[in-house]
Amino acid sequence: MFQRLIRTALMGTALLTAAAALAPVEAEASSSCKVEAAGPEVSVLAVGAKVADWQLSHLDNFDYVPDAAFRRQTEAPRDWIQAAFYIGLTQFADVAGQSRYKDAILAHGDAERWGFDQRPRHADADATGAVWVWAAEQTRDSAKLLPMKARFDAVLADPSTVSLDFEPVPPTGGEPYCQARWCWSDALFMAPPVWIALTKSTGDGRYLAHADAEFWATTDHLYDPREHLYFRDSRFIARRDAADRKIFWGRGNGWVFAGLARILNDLPAHHPSRPRYETLFKQMASKIRTLQGEEGYWPVSLLEPQKTPETSGTGFFIYGLAWGINHGQLRAAQYRSSVDRGWRALSAAVQPDGKLGWVQRVGAGPDQVGKEDTQLYGVGAFLLAASEVSRLSAAKQKHCLPLRSSALR
Repeated sequence: MFQRLIRTALMGTALLTAAAALAPVEAEASSSCKVEAAGPEVSVLAVGAKVADWQLSHLDNFDYVPDAAFRRQTEAPRDWIQAAFYIGLTQFADVAGQSRYKDAILAHGDAERWGFDQRPRHADADATGAVWVWAAEQTRDSAKLLPMKARFDAVLADPSTVSLDFEPVPPTGGEPYCQARWCWSDALFMAPPVWIALTKSTGDGRYLAHADAEFWATTDHLYDPREHLYFRDSRFIARRDAADRKIFWGRGNGWVFAGLARILNDLPAHHPSRPRYETLFKQMASKIRTLQGEEGYWPVSLLEPQKTPETSGTGFFIYGLAWGINHGQLRAAQYRSSVDRGWRALSAAVQPDGKLGWVQRVGAGPDQVGKEDTQLYGVGAFLLAASEVSRLSAAKQKHCLPLRSSALR
């Protein structure tokens, strides 16, 4: 039933794309600004809709994920892979003005009864909570947050103090002990923004306090203050590549950078840790800008030369940089060109049917990527980027003062 709802909602897709294409306009403006009635944000939203609609129409079958184990993980509706997609979709729904996206998100939450998987304290399982908070706010229904509050309250009642070292695992194998906390870079996207959003939604400061303490514990463990980048986990701190360079995973740092933007979105303006988050965000932005490849993408291993396009890390970086400009954290004169180049690169990776390519597969570090590789989290990153780039384009237009423009024809 859920998939039928989504397919019905997608019937308007062709109309949106056609509307964006059938709006020819001529305009004359000042030498520094050319205005088009369609507006650059319309084309951003149009390509975002194309990608979102392709993904929504492919939630019944994940045969395009080649590895069977990762395909099963992709199918899990409460795990991080789908959560990352829906997080991006919530932000895109806010700017796209198309009810089908909100409907799809609410249908997904209803189907999952606003619940979580069986891991009681794992960042990957926390991630979907961001979608539930958004849905509760959209529907003004705080009951959607009851499973989330019960889950997080159990953690607060018995917080873990396990080491953040990624190596120790149970004698019988399985996930490292440290994953009861946020001991890998990806976790800083998955969990702390959710905990902080819950404080914003409920007014209960305990969730923010926990997130703040755990975020900085992880950062103290994994952030390289000289390189202004994060190691993926403790195993990478001493590792070096074949050229004796430190290994900083592109998507791993994209997770953190996008996570910082999401944290700052909901962190109170006068919170005592806010200056520290802002400083960290600006340090990472300054470094990230220097590592962008000539084609606009970021490498899978950030200190290595770019070998192929990669869109998941690039999507997260573009989202963070555009968010920084839109929210006064970054200077447009310094960062806008990086955003523009990155958005062009992301758009070039979209196939004619809306499939996003060049998404590095599920992993725990830099790896190969191919043109046909796609994944839900890559689409989520793309939609986050589209959401902020569309706002950036709209803001630029508002400052344009056309001398005269012709009528629509």
